[in-house]
Amino acid sequence: MVKYKLAATFLWLVTGFLVPVYAQQSSESLNDLWQNVAEDYSGIKAKQTAADASAFNERAVKSSRLPQIKAQAQSTYGTYDGIGGAFFPQAGFFNVSGDASLYGANLSSNSFGSAVVDWEVFSFGKLRKENEAARAVTNGKNSEKDAYVLQLKKLLSERYIKLLYNKTKLSWNEKTIERLHEIRTITSGLSKAGLKPAADSLLASSAYIQALAINDQLEGNSSATLIKLQELSGASAFNFKSALAHFAKPVVFIEERKTLISNSHPILSSLKHQADFYTAKSAIENRALLPSVHFLGGISYRGTSINDNGYVSGKWKDGFANNANNFIAGVGITWNITNVLTNSIKSKGFLKEAESVENLHTQYEQSMQADLAAAQVRISQQFKQIEKATTAVKQSDDGYKMYLSRYKSGLIGLNELLQIQQLFEVAENQLLEASQDYWMLVAYEAELTSDFNFLFTNL
Repeated sequence: MVKYKLAATFLWLVTGFLVPVYAQQSSESLNDLWQNVAEDYSGIKAKQTAADASAFNERAVKSSRLPQIKAQAQSTYGTYDGIGGAFFPQAGFFNVSGDASLYGANLSSNSFGSAVVDWEVFSFGKLRKENEAARAVTNGKNSEKDAYVLQLKKLLSERYIKLLYNKTKLSWNEKTIERLHEIRTITSGLSKAGLKPAADSLLASSAYIQALAINDQLEGNSSATLIKLQELSGASAFNFKSALAHFAKPVVFIEERKTLISNSHPILSSLKHQADFYTAKSAIENRALLPSVHFLGGISYRGTSINDNGYVSGKWKDGFANNANNFIAGVGITWNITNVLTNSIKSKGFLKEAESVENLHTQYEQSMQADLAAAQVRISQQFKQIEKATTAVKQSDDGYKMYLSRYKSGLIGLNELLQIQQLFEVAENQLLEASQDYWMLVAYEAELTSDFNFLFTNL
């Protein structure tokens, strides 16, 4: 029983140790990194917050169709002298007039309360167009967020591709250093044996040191691209084993490709919603030329310290006595005639803005369509270049091994062997450049088609 418990404890300890190790060594795809960006990147949160703010504004615009209810209450203490004649009261002011036959105190106490309802029941579609304009703004903000997310996907892909490029180039340069170190060792031995001049030893050493210097540069480039990727993805550690293998040996883009730019593309959608906004604003200005119909209603309460006999009490509490209640209901028409010309001009201006955005939408669509066709042609040709470059690297590797054997046998000189080594290095660099260009084109096409599935699956 004791042995069983010890074995079980040991198994749990081993499992607890291996699980985090496996988690640290698990391969991370580009899709995994994007999940981190989508969840934590502050830029996306800022765009989402702006869209939410626009949605609240849209709700506020809709609420303006509700009846406007205003209430007030006041208690005053003042004089009550009055004089006959007509007057035009202003909103918020109340007429306090008395009669010459009043007697008693010189100051009277008054109380007043009222509630007024103003409901715009018909405005020839102006409120509906205001709602459409607010909805267009909200839709535009959402499209802007989607376009920003699309740009982030491309930016993440580009930084990831650059990092893979630098990591692969660093790895391949280390192999170059190994080859040059082998050449330097062989040359040094042949030189000490008197079979090769001392100059060959110096030349081999120089080539080796140059490769070491390039390695320092590549390490700096790799570290810099890693920092940029960490800033965007939020991850502190990466495992690129699977991605590095796919980078240098990419798979052909065999998925069914989209040949047309979708009207739902975030950039085009954003322009469309912008045009809808200006169109709605133009309609609003046109509707403003027409009158609006309001339903009006109100109730009021008034108390005064002046009784029916004309006696004025100076006591504050008597201001709530001698009350009178009133109500009012009716229909009103409001028509701002002065702004007829101004609103007409504004409406035409908004129509021109909408026309400008629509033309910009057409120009963007045509340009993006041409870019998509060009990118797809280049991707096809780029993959063919990778296939040929891969064959060239293999043949260069085989040729280098043959020439190295001949150099060891003294059949060729050091200059010839170093030239073969340089040709080998050139072939490797061309393959790396072709691979990087291929994946960059795939990322560009993904942005145009709003589809990063192939890229996120294969890197």
